[in-house]
Amino acid sequence: MHILKRYGWIIISCIAGGILLFITSKTEPKKAVVVTDHSSKGVEDVQESSSSGTVEDVDQVMVDVKGEVQHPGVYDISIHARVDDVLALAGGLTENADELQINKAQKVHDEMMIYVPRIDETAQDDIASSTSQTVRINYASKEEIVELPGIGPSKADAIVQYREENGLFTSIEDLLQVSGIGEKTLESLREYIQVP
Repeated sequence: MHILKRYGWIIISCIAGGILLFITSKTEPKKAVVVTDHSSKGVEDVQESSSSGTVEDVDQVMVDVKGEVQHPGVYDISIHARVDDVLALAGGLTENADELQINKAQKVHDEMMIYVPRIDETAQDDIASSTSQTVRINYASKEEIVELPGIGPSKADAIVQYREENGLFTSIEDLLQVSGIGEKTLESLREYIQVP
C-alpha cells in the first residue's frame, strides 16, 4: 500500500499517457482521410489530363497539301481546322496560285488532299484537281451534297434524311438505300465521295 502511494503519480502518468495516445490515434485517421482526398483528387486530375490527351490525339488529322503553296507536304492539324489554316501552315500560296478555285472555309478531314492549281492550268487539269477533293458523305451539308454530279436538291435532302434516320453510311453501297439513287447514279458518285 505504501508502494502504491509512493508510485501512484507514476501510475497516473502512465494512464494519462495511454489516454493521450488513444486520443491521438483516433485523430490520425482523420488526417489520413484528408490526405486520401487530396491524392484521389490528384488521380482525377491525371485522369482528366490523360483523357484530354487522348482526345487531342483523336482530334488530330493528316492533310496532304500540293500545288501552288510555299511548302507542299503532309501536315498534322486539328480536325476543327479549315483549309485556310492548313494553307497557312504550308507557308501560304505562291503568286501563281489560282485562289478562286479553293474553298478556304472548308473543314479539313483525315487523309484529305488539298490541291492548289496554277492560274494558267488547262480545263483538263482543273477537272483532275477537282476530282481529288472528295465529299465526306457522312458529314457534308446539303449545299455540299448538291455539288455532286447527278445530285439535285431533292436527292440531297433524301441523303441527309436517310443519314439522320439510319445513322452514318458505312459503305458507298449504302447510298442505294436512299430514295432516288440507283446503280447508275452511284457509279457516277464513286470518285467524288468518301466513306467514312
